[in-house]
Amino acid sequence: MINIENLSKQYGDKIVLNVPELRIEPGQRFGLVGNNGAGKTTLFSLLLDLIQPGSGRVLSKGADVAQSEDWKTYTGAFVDDSFLIGFLTPEEYFNFIGGLYGKNPADVLAFLQQFEDFFNGEILNSGKYVRNMSKGNQKKIGIAGALLGDPDIVILDEPFANLDPSSQIRLKQLINELPEEMTILISSHDLAHVTEVCRRIVLLERGEVIRDITDAPERTLEELEAYFSGRGTVEQ
Repeated sequence: MINIENLSKQYGDKIVLNVPELRIEPGQRFGLVGNNGAGKTTLFSLLLDLIQPGSGRVLSKGADVAQSEDWKTYTGAFVDDSFLIGFLTPEEYFNFIGGLYGKNPADVLAFLQQFEDFFNGEILNSGKYVRNMSKGNQKKIGIAGALLGDPDIVILDEPFANLDPSSQIRLKQLINELPEEMTILISSHDLAHVTEVCRRIVLLERGEVIRDITDAPERTLEELEAYFSGRGTVEQ
């Protein structure tokens, strides 16, 4: 589904990402963890062709994302609020995104019904513009928008950040209920949440893959907590 080949990114004399090889299979729940500056957002930005690599390439279904537009038709993503359109209401935003995928307003409304609990009555019919909503509600809008086109691949950068506890729980339920064939990539600082929804966890440190873990969630969480607390080491 996604192949990373000799991918690197450098700013000045600092190498911020160096991933010789990484493959993400179709239908995989893939979690990316690491401290601030580890390269998580850089990696996702390269997957989405938001920045250019220093070397290497990202292949999505065999096509180089920097050379082809095809991957955009089956990829949904939310990285930050630049993915939103602040001067629209949520309804206008969803209808705009839906229109890009050939959905009419009735289709969009039917799709959004699955987010009723997640939205918690604060998104639709609020009378607010997206830019005037809280960071948490903006995050909810971005996540729903990323899923609106029924994508094969979904990329979410820090989806649990800025969400209250109830919304975090509802988001985990939503992710777990998504179609099994959908490939989902999530970065997060929250080890407990990401290990609950992802069956494969890649640990980045200073731009390099330190560990690629596929294990029971509780064992993965224990290993990661030991690493980040300095009580254990994670071997290559």
